[in-house]
Amino acid sequence: MTFDVARVRSAFPSLESGVAHFDGPGGTQTPLSVGQAICKTMTGPLANQATVTEAERNAEASVDNARSAMADLLGSTPEGIFFGRSMTQITFDIARTLAQDWGPGDEIVASRLDHDANVRPWVRYAQNSGATLRWIDFDPATGYLDVSDVEAVLTDRTKLVAITAASNLIGARPDIPAIAKAVHAVGGLLYVDGVHNTPHAVVDFKAMGADFYGCSPYKFFGPHLGVMTASPALLETLHPDKLLPSTEHVPERFELGTLPYEMLAGVTAAVDFIADMVPGSGSRRERIIVSQTAADEHEHALNHRLREGLQAMENVTLYSNARLKTPTELFSLAGINSERIYEFLAERKVNAPAGNFYAIECSRHLGLGDDGAIRAGLAPYNTVEEIDRLLEGLAEATIKLK
Repeated sequence: MTFDVARVRSAFPSLESGVAHFDGPGGTQTPLSVGQAICKTMTGPLANQATVTEAERNAEASVDNARSAMADLLGSTPEGIFFGRSMTQITFDIARTLAQDWGPGDEIVASRLDHDANVRPWVRYAQNSGATLRWIDFDPATGYLDVSDVEAVLTDRTKLVAITAASNLIGARPDIPAIAKAVHAVGGLLYVDGVHNTPHAVVDFKAMGADFYGCSPYKFFGPHLGVMTASPALLETLHPDKLLPSTEHVPERFELGTLPYEMLAGVTAAVDFIADMVPGSGSRRERIIVSQTAADEHEHALNHRLREGLQAMENVTLYSNARLKTPTELFSLAGINSERIYEFLAERKVNAPAGNFYAIECSRHLGLGDDGAIRAGLAPYNTVEEIDRLLEGLAEATIKLK
């Protein structure tokens, strides 16, 4: 199982610019095959979904293919996959729908480790319904959120727990299967934000035990969309606000308005690209597992080199210290504004942005306020040479920006 990073990089036209991209957690670069799939679908015969004309059948196929592709990526079923404008939009929609059955005495649980897209919808609809909001904290020193931290806030009144599978700010990965067991033991639902986790892990939705799992294809080489998976049986019990003529079928009842068929073709192409990162045979799911496992090993080897380099710098404070984490590092340089470092690196064609990245509760809990710090996130197309360029840029910034 050899991971050929040069082969992977050759699929990305944007990398020809020479920029070292450590901004993957905000959105990866896009392979040519994904752009071509979008263009081909959008410029070919296309209409609203139906089965009479070629244009209608093309739209139908783009949806069916994308559901199957995402089911293969997430270890789910096509009948439990639906799409939205973004994960933020989907989570607001699901929160609004679930809140129809909430009221005083019910408890909703949110995590301070999470991106605000998996916090604010629950805060808002808990308040609107009269339910009580409870918080899961994490250890700011280690960045770790333990199952015991979740159990401490669960009661027999818990209706839902919202938590990330991997922090987009510090990469920390809670034990989702253990948390699912704890939440289900009190009769609650578990809503998992998998946006930062999906690009860096083999996801097995059925095995993890979550009730909902969402992600964003633009974090793993695809277009800007949101994807949600849940069991069809659970989705059958939910009735979102929708237009009268629109279908009641699951999962379509959760897709409000006309889907972006060309973008769904891009989703399928992105999943196919992942499956082919390590060429091989077998089903698409089997090839995804092989490719993602190899990419994960590649990323973590690079992350080890990056982390060692950062730890060797006396003026660096690291905040990504969880034992289980994605190849993501959040750090600051003593006495230097992180935004200035971000700009300094960008001038040298090294993209490592700074901020709270919408994980505002997490940033505050770490003592960083709303400013956050510098985040370097790795992707399968990163190289050893790029890691060294980042470390050299930080060393130069230490001298020139003080």
